[in-house]
Amino acid sequence: MDEEAARAAFAAALQSHRPEFGRFFLARLFGLEVAYEDDSCIVTAPVQDYMFNPQGSLHGGVIALILDIAMGHLLHHTVGAGITLEMKTQFAKPARSGRVRAVGRFLRRGRSISYLEARMTDEAGDLVAFATSTWRKL
Repeated sequence: MDEEAARAAFAAALQSHRPEFGRFFLARLFGLEVAYEDDSCIVTAPVQDYMFNPQGSLHGGVIALILDIAMGHLLHHTVGAGITLEMKTQFAKPARSGRVRAVGRFLRRGRSISYLEARMTDEAGDLVAFATSTWRKL
């Protein structure tokens, strides 16, 4: 593992985090970039070795975090604050280098309960993982 890169990421996150969407500590630690297009939220992230599982690919927890952020930030951006009631993540392919891209979209937008999905792809456009979730508006 590139310990210097891990230390630098941690130090940068400590310096730049804010208690707000897109800038909270974990988003800064993993170098997430958040953008909104049409009815979607796009989260991109570099794949760094300090994010790896013992098999040498992006850890499933990191993947789930990024997918959750793509859905949660979209909900917050369009509907308002909410909480994840349930989330199912399925993994399709390991990510070992480059950047990943997660796109969150609504499946159904309700007054209090909404259903969302997010898909993560690698730089080649191959599906890495996808998730569906149920959210409740606060």
